[in-house]
Amino acid sequence: MAASTHITAHHGSVFDRLQAAIDGYKVSFARYRTFRNTLNEMSLLSNRELADLGLHRSELRRVAHQAAYEAN
Repeated sequence: MAASTHITAHHGSVFDRLQAAIDGYKVSFARYRTFRNTLNEMSLLSNRELADLGLHRSELRRVAHQAAYEAN
């Protein structure tokens, strides 16, 4: 026979949840800004400079995404 229990999580006050949401938006915006800055700076490089880095222009969005969202 299976037994179940009811677990209630404490969600905190409205202020705590609002602060957590604001902090989440700040992190998201900082990552997006990192993505845009990385993409803009790499876009300024010539094809020759990109080739020296082992990159093709078509890879810039992927590299910028990795820099912003996959970095720990």
